[in-house]
Amino acid sequence: MSDSPLQTDDFDYELPQEQIAQEPVSPRHNSRLLVLNRSNGAVEHSQFWQIDDYLRPGDLLVINETRVIPARIYAHKQPGGGKAELLLLEKLDDQTWRSLGGGKGLTPGRNLVIDGDLGAEIIEVLDGPERVVRFSVPIEPFLDRVGHVPLPPYIHRHLDDPERYQTVYATEPGSAAAPTAGLHFTPELMEKLTAKGIQFARLLLHVGLDTFAPVTEDHPVEHKIHTEWCELSAAAAEKINAVKRQGGRIIAVGTTSVRTLETAAQYAKDGALVTPFSGPTDLFILPGYTFKAVDALVTNFHLPKSTLVMLVSAFASRDLILDTYQKAIQAGYRFFSFGDAMLIL
Repeated sequence: MSDSPLQTDDFDYELPQEQIAQEPVSPRHNSRLLVLNRSNGAVEHSQFWQIDDYLRPGDLLVINETRVIPARIYAHKQPGGGKAELLLLEKLDDQTWRSLGGGKGLTPGRNLVIDGDLGAEIIEVLDGPERVVRFSVPIEPFLDRVGHVPLPPYIHRHLDDPERYQTVYATEPGSAAAPTAGLHFTPELMEKLTAKGIQFARLLLHVGLDTFAPVTEDHPVEHKIHTEWCELSAAAAEKINAVKRQGGRIIAVGTTSVRTLETAAQYAKDGALVTPFSGPTDLFILPGYTFKAVDALVTNFHLPKSTLVMLVSAFASRDLILDTYQKAIQAGYRFFSFGDAMLIL
């Protein structure tokens, strides 16, 4: 963490509502790509399909293979039958989850019924709307039946195909939100990149809803970032270390990959860039942070005053990021989860 005097309002910007993307482009790799050079501030405009123009053989793209679970559950309170809503955030044990609760009277002891035959009980009140909920049975086997994929609150259009809010390489269920930088990749693009000698490594970070939460404190250093579970396998760590030894660049696909890589780098020894890691991370990257593992970043355009716009500002400087965002707005780029992409070199 930095002792930066920056205030939360220093990461604010005005975005026209019409530039908040409401649906993804098709095919995915047809999204626009803004390329930012950190060393000189130069900006180029391209298309995501052409990202290989800016990469070199031997570079390594590090992707997050988490999969969004249908974590939004509609329920009825018992007794009474009033409506309630749960948004699963973190699995605590087989039947217990940290959740966001929607509806009045969700106090300890309140019973809920889901889809007529599944039961749940509120067992603890946490901060704000957060609740600890115990289900009558493990809920995961029933999520495909009773759950709904939770789209971000700024997306108001119905998504006909929920798979569009998954990356094409998503395999490990556990996220409440998609690692959206990866939404631009298609199998065809990944084959094209591989054929040019650009490699991929996979890691895992299960995204929590803190990714959408604006920082409400006046000073970012006072903000409490929620922990998220992440994993970098021994095989992936060795691949990353080998690429670095051979002079390739480590290119994080998304802020989730950044946080996992930088967490793994904190524990590295004996000249290694990263070490295998599995566990929670609460790494909060602010301007002043010294990056240890990441050479370049593929990312989307992030919400004002969010921890994510602070992270990219740490990578490329706040002034440069906000200036580049203004250029993107003027050029008509689409913002947020279903929006266009940036490559920061």
